Amino acid sequence: VMKRLASPYGVPMESLGVGSFVSRLVLSEDKISSTIAADKIPDLDTHVQNAGTDVVEAKGGKGSATLSMAYAGARFGKSVLAGLAGRRRVECAYCMSDVTDLPYFAQKVVFGPTGITKVLPLGELSEYETKRLEEAKAQLKGEIETGLKYAEGESLA
Repeated sequence: VMKRLASPYGVPMESLGVGSFVSRLVLSEDKISSTIAADKIPDLDTHVQNAGTDVVEAKGGKGSATLSMAYAGARFGKSVLAGLAGRRRVECAYCMSDVTDLPYFAQKVVFGPTGITKVLPLGELSEYETKRLEEAKAQLKGEIETGLKYAEGESLA
């Protein structure tokens, strides 16, 4: 899942990952992100990784980030349907990919009349993002292998 976030710095950030904390990675393609001091990025990254926990703690243990997830799902669904209707949309999706050495990855894609019509490249990464990407890939590799083994033994049709 890749989500667009508003950082505490007012900069739109992309959060990349598929569930586990280690594999959630902040990638920013926004030009303004270069104004965030490099020493602030690790804390921002950790904050994004723990965002769900932060919401639960802010609600005193009496809730979760379900509205955020619902909004992300609705936005994604609307983009898929718009694409199928011939109105090109760019969103983030976890899909088969060759942007890394993993068979599946979350990145920006173009939705069109046939579904995903193009997988977009990751773009230029900072030194920190490159390091975190490698950590995330190590985690994702195991998760992908587990998922593929599970799928082999199940009837998914």
